[in-house]
Amino acid sequence: MIVFLNGHFVPEAGALVPVNDRGFMYGDGLFETIRIVNGRPFRMAQHLERLTRGAAFLKIQPPFTPAQMEQFAGELIAQNQLTEAVLRVTLTRGPGGRGYTPGPAGQPTTVMTLHPTPPLEPPVEWSLITSSFRIPAADPLAPFKTSSRIVNVMARVEAAEKGADEALLLNTKGEVAEAASGNLFWIDDDQVGTVPTDQGVLPGITRALVLEICQGLGLRTSQRAIQPGELRHARGIFVTQSVFGIVPVVLLDGAPVPRSPRVDQIAAAYNEMLRRA
Repeated sequence: MIVFLNGHFVPEAGALVPVNDRGFMYGDGLFETIRIVNGRPFRMAQHLERLTRGAAFLKIQPPFTPAQMEQFAGELIAQNQLTEAVLRVTLTRGPGGRGYTPGPAGQPTTVMTLHPTPPLEPPVEWSLITSSFRIPAADPLAPFKTSSRIVNVMARVEAAEKGADEALLLNTKGEVAEAASGNLFWIDDDQVGTVPTDQGVLPGITRALVLEICQGLGLRTSQRAIQPGELRHARGIFVTQSVFGIVPVVLLDGAPVPRSPRVDQIAAAYNEMLRRA
């Protein structure tokens, strides 16, 4: 596999990052995960816009413009001859000394790698457990996909230990926040609900797309805080994320979740967007 590293296309085995890279030492960086469909990145502009905002917040100066990154991504796809894949974009502050305080501005590290798309047939369905890990209810870093994801990692470990596919994360107020790897939606009285982004959740690219789809389908939506007990009475639950798209939830903490036709309707519209991409 060929990867992109700091402006060069190199074999994966030769793509070396210094051990003092702050992304390695402190998770001091950002990343984006983008679906490649028909040889083209899906909604890459939105992913790069979030990456750019995150870099500005972290005071990291990206070495390349979004337009250059899109061009590099196209070249990477062509060199690897992959038309269906997952693209990961990573940006770190780059090499630096020991200690939390960054030194003088150095050269950030930019990496792009391609990965096989996981099996999507038969349609993916997930069982969820409520994780014991919590995320801050008002985290100033929540709008950005930072490389520091240990809470998400441990929530997934917890889910796997309990035989579940994914973990549901609550915030520090005890309210429903998001899944470990995506945003959460529920169906209630034919209304599609999701958690507001000011509750500590990542404003996902697919989340925004689902709200756009609902508007096009004439489905009512709401963004509000919800308690775990209320979620258990929903008429349908699904997770949104860039790799799997719309993932219906079939079990929550061992209890069956109803399958709402609204979820299938939204998933069909999303898949049609992928096909036209």
